[in-house]
Amino acid sequence: MNFNGWEKLSLVDFDGNISTTLFTSGCPFRCPYCHNSDLVLRPESLPVIPYEEILSFLKRRQGILEAVCITGGEPTLGGDDLIAKMKDIKGLGYKIKLDSNGFRPALLRKIVDEGVVDLIAMDIKNSLKKYGMTIGIPNYDTSNVEESIAFLKEGRVPYEFRTTIIDEFHTEEDIEEIGRLIEGSPRYAMQLYIDSEGCIERGFHSVCGEKAHRFLEIMKRYVPSAKLRGYDD
Repeated sequence: MNFNGWEKLSLVDFDGNISTTLFTSGCPFRCPYCHNSDLVLRPESLPVIPYEEILSFLKRRQGILEAVCITGGEPTLGGDDLIAKMKDIKGLGYKIKLDSNGFRPALLRKIVDEGVVDLIAMDIKNSLKKYGMTIGIPNYDTSNVEESIAFLKEGRVPYEFRTTIIDEFHTEEDIEEIGRLIEGSPRYAMQLYIDSEGCIERGFHSVCGEKAHRFLEIMKRYVPSAKLRGYDD
């Protein structure tokens, strides 16, 4: 498993923690609005960051940085190598946040069993009936996603669910279905979409603030602490 991107300082990726963020390459999904297109489609074009360089940086920043966020792409494609690297990082005293799309529920369970993660943030792309369209894989079998959701809802590790809301993909009915799927979860965020040159496809539109707040009111019936992320209020 390689790291192909690195944001050395982040104040927003892990709430309440001064973090560094590592990006893995490769993803089984092809979400057309994904803003990390090189990591997903062209990982071979990206430089590989030497792992020893990362560890050396983390050793020098002990007592200054508090956490490491591992995102992608889809980090769980790294399998046991991901777990080994997480153990190294935990051994230096850092908290770890893992971003995942829920593609490998068995590995998520193993990561939790190994005690190497402090927060898992899982993307819920859309209502189950529209999942395939939203991730760019028609007729996608969502059983792995559903299994990952069910596992996180067991509450064995702190977690949050989140959805990047897009005008072309999400309706009030979809938000209602997502709410039923994750009902009772402690944290959920609907994130502002921004069209950018890094997206796999261009031309999608963000959900306007008024509509986003209607979505939020629907979601709060299921997750009272639900919030908007990236909107002004």
